[in-house]
Amino acid sequence: MLERLTVLISLVLFSIAFATPAHACGVHSNCVLGDRHYRIRMPAEHDGKTPVGALIFVHGYKGNARGYVRSNGIAAMGQRMNAAIISVKSSGNDWAIPNAPTHSTRKSVDELAYFDRVVADAARRFPIDTTRIVVIGSSAGAMMTWTLACHRGDRYAGFIPVAGTFWAPVPDTCTSPASSVVHIHGTRDAVVPLKGRRIGDTRQGDVRAALTLYGQHGGFGEREEKRLGKLTCTNRRNADGHILNFCLFDGGHTFNIGYVQYGLDMLKAAGKL
Repeated sequence: MLERLTVLISLVLFSIAFATPAHACGVHSNCVLGDRHYRIRMPAEHDGKTPVGALIFVHGYKGNARGYVRSNGIAAMGQRMNAAIISVKSSGNDWAIPNAPTHSTRKSVDELAYFDRVVADAARRFPIDTTRIVVIGSSAGAMMTWTLACHRGDRYAGFIPVAGTFWAPVPDTCTSPASSVVHIHGTRDAVVPLKGRRIGDTRQGDVRAALTLYGQHGGFGEREEKRLGKLTCTNRRNADGHILNFCLFDGGHTFNIGYVQYGLDMLKAAGKL
């Protein structure tokens, strides 16, 4: 009898050790991708089978992958949008993108490839509908978000950069088809002003120059002014149904979840979600 019990216990321990689900990562543990990682939070009471969209949150300078997935406000946003929350992590304190302060010493880091891997890995581990993924970035994360919009535009449903754009100079052109972008910025932002500011030997880009670039790149049409809560928005649309909206609020360098929800509502109204 004792031998039989020992065998049963061994079988149970074996099953636990070797039958761990493929998605054994989430809010409190990293989804490991080689020397990189991300975290994910599925909607509450999700059945584990039905495909859902995803909101990829991109942190600012010295950020991490923990904060966004642990935020109750962002979790509630995921519930409203029936979307997973995916929080990514830069390879260092900042995103290694063109003209960033440390880019000259980090040219071997391919952030675009990292995002490609995150989407592929998340879709392998979880039921993610890759046609309904929106990238949301704040400050330095918004700079990464604009870089994705320019070079991976056709791989995402839309982009919501908040208080950040390219490092100067703004690119002359983008390498992928245009997507939908809702840019949100405070009129009194002193950390990342609308016209940018110098940081060491580098300079932040001009937000309006980035919008001009993308407007020409995507063939976006006439501007329409709209007021949405505390946001004053200039909205444009192109022949493919994509939107390019520029929304200002009276304030500084802040990340307001309510404003991001407005951005998601705009994308949904445009049929992108």
